[in-house]
Amino acid sequence: MTTVAVLGEPVRTSGYGLAGAQLLAATTPDEVRRCWHELPADVGVVLLTPAAADALGRQVLESAAVLTVVLPP
Repeated sequence: MTTVAVLGEPVRTSGYGLAGAQLLAATTPDEVRRCWHELPADVGVVLLTPAAADALGRQVLESAAVLTVVLPP
């Protein structure tokens, strides 16, 4: 079964845990990149805060094997 993960600042992502999403808290660009590279194999969709998307960069997101969605600011 494919799961949904939410990556970014905890203050912006915590509510998604109530819907069953896996929360990946990251507040710095280095933490974002570490979480991205350590995504569990069953994750098929990743919701990203705008800051997390900026930290990863467009090229990484476009070449990803998972579906990515950037949350509105």
